[in-house]
Amino acid sequence: MGLSSSHNGWVLAIDAGNSKTDVAVVAADGTIVGAARGGGFQPPKVGIEAAVDVLAEAVDRALAEAGTTTVGHVSACLANADLPVEERELAAELRTRGWAASVDVRNDTFAVLRAGLLKDSEPRGVAVVCGAGINCAGMLPDGRTARFPAIGKISGDWGGGGGLAEEALWYAARAEDGRGETTALMRALPAHFGLPSMYALIEALHLGRIPMERRHELTPVLFATAADGDPVARALIDRMGDEVVAMSVVALDRLGLLEEETPVLLGGSVLAARHPQLDDRIREMLAVRAPKAVPRVVTARPVLGAALLGLDAVGADEDVHARVRAHFGG
Repeated sequence: MGLSSSHNGWVLAIDAGNSKTDVAVVAADGTIVGAARGGGFQPPKVGIEAAVDVLAEAVDRALAEAGTTTVGHVSACLANADLPVEERELAAELRTRGWAASVDVRNDTFAVLRAGLLKDSEPRGVAVVCGAGINCAGMLPDGRTARFPAIGKISGDWGGGGGLAEEALWYAARAEDGRGETTALMRALPAHFGLPSMYALIEALHLGRIPMERRHELTPVLFATAADGDPVARALIDRMGDEVVAMSVVALDRLGLLEEETPVLLGGSVLAARHPQLDDRIREMLAVRAPKAVPRVVTARPVLGAALLGLDAVGADEDVHARVRAHFGG
């Protein structure tokens, strides 16, 4: 079917992360008429066209369920869309697919941000997402945003689950060979893989006997070691909290929100886990540096945020936003 006038107010919402993609088709009244889940979105590895092909597989299933091939607007929140130029390139590729004439592409941090903002009539706030990496975004009702490149150390980033695992390995290795201070991490990290020493773990990682992607398993070990009182592990968790606060404060300041009561939304696997030390550190430091900030953990699926951004773009009423929120439990 082609686009009919009844579909002009429909939104195709896409939330694409490194490991999975969620798609929802939202009718003009806020009813979810199609949904699908697909594979991860990784344009740096496979190129833009191949990465969007992965999206297309899930999108086509969702559109088929909705009984259409086109909608009025595409709202896509995509991992690896870290720079405005990348957003433009991805939006251009999405337009070639013919799903809608109107396409908006944003970094996936905006999906968490919009999902957590409860005032649909005036969406304003800041979100920090800490999963494998770390990113922060803020927005105002007039469309102004605050964001960071968030592409690793070259853009000044520190932490995230992957960064914490690397730091834990660094400190544990130096503790075992004598270059650094003693830490229980030097026993806990190799023990997680059933190995007797950091040397054995280093060898296994270097030779590929343990795939490097399994390093993410060490982040929970770091948190457990910190909870047992290890000073080195605890210092890393505190630094992670300080980094979350630093990004939040900068984004709030850029948007002129430091003097207003403003939600600071915390998302991603590391922050959503509500580790007591990290959670307490973030709240304590926000109280000092941004006293009017209101921290809140976001657990709603990010595709909700992509859908709400799409409804914002088409000028949907608040009751439509509310119906979508109810569907996703946001």
